Amino acid sequence: MRFKVLSGLKRPELHEIVLATLPEHISMAQYAMAKAFKISELVRVIHKGSYEWYGYTIANRGSPELIADIGLPKNDQNFFDYTRIGPERIAGYQESLPMATVINGWIHSHGDLEYEHFSGTDERNQVTVLDYVTALLRKPVAKKEVVIKDLVLLLKDECTEKSLEKGSVSLITDAPVAEARILETIYGSFCYAMVIGDEGWHKQEIHYKRRGILSGQTTVSKKEACIVFVDTGRFLTQSDIGALSDEVREKVQPMISMPERFERGCT
Repeated sequence: MRFKVLSGLKRPELHEIVLATLPEHISMAQYAMAKAFKISELVRVIHKGSYEWYGYTIANRGSPELIADIGLPKNDQNFFDYTRIGPERIAGYQESLPMATVINGWIHSHGDLEYEHFSGTDERNQVTVLDYVTALLRKPVAKKEVVIKDLVLLLKDECTEKSLEKGSVSLITDAPVAEARILETIYGSFCYAMVIGDEGWHKQEIHYKRRGILSGQTTVSKKEACIVFVDTGRFLTQSDIGALSDEVREKVQPMISMPERFERGCT
């Protein structure tokens, strides 16, 4: 058989059944966003300068898609235009949280920089957060067909060592089977990423990871996302601001000069 054009040769679409979906937009409590900008304000007032800082977006385990709060961990290093996240910090902070809460992303400030989007350094930090958060939030999102070349179907009572030599994968059944379709579970998870500026701007993304339980095939993707603000009935009080001031003094570590090895890696 001859084909006029090779473009006519297409692999059949693999059968996939959707079990669950991942968020397409970011749901965020108004309280959480107000707290994020209050942290930036307190950094300027307490540390006499506009430094970058980072924190975690916090959710209730029962509704992991909603950012209910902002958590401020002890930052590794804070410069005018640089901050970094260590993986041990994420695990340590999660362990300090109540059992009913979970980290669902991260947020950081670009201070007064005129850089209203994610930088290369941010992307490297995001990989660290994504690996940790997706392990916490993963769930079955699909069943997808696995194509196995040279699949051999064998009958249990007739299976011999010689018959096992054939094919790349052997499926042994207790009854005769003429055809088999194998579907693997696809686990999916998400992680939020947000950046804010002193002038009131904010940008945000959702990062996704999908992994096949049998094939191990992993895909990572991201998209810009809008925020849908939710009134949870919680608001910043003077007592909250006082406690937050103490946290900013303790956990934000201003550094005036940047080590050369970091400076070269920043964008």
